[in-house]
Amino acid sequence: MELKVQGRIKVINDLQTWDSGFSKREFVITTQEQYPQDVKFEAIKDKAAQLDTLNVGDDIEVSFNLRGNEYNGKYYVNLQAWKLAKSGAPAAAAPAPTAPDTTLEPMTEAEDDLPF
Repeated sequence: MELKVQGRIKVINDLQTWDSGFSKREFVITTQEQYPQDVKFEAIKDKAAQLDTLNVGDDIEVSFNLRGNEYNGKYYVNLQAWKLAKSGAPAAAAPAPTAPDTTLEPMTEAEDDLPF
């Protein structure tokens, strides 16, 4: 199952590395919907390099996997980003259509050609 979300980058943290060779980089995006949410993702290993070309304020689409695990009786959920793609600026709302002109002009006898 492929999960995606679009938003604007709010925070990009520094790369974290461990002695085992594992590395990850966390970032936060703000969704652009009626009730915006700040969502934290992590990019692990070689996927972290994708963040090098992005900046705070960029609009992106994140493809991610949902990961969960248990540790010492506590449960954790991580959103692991595997693809980051810049998206264009959100489309501006289309202008509302203008209401048709509803003012009526009186008809002349010549225009009134109805048979009844």
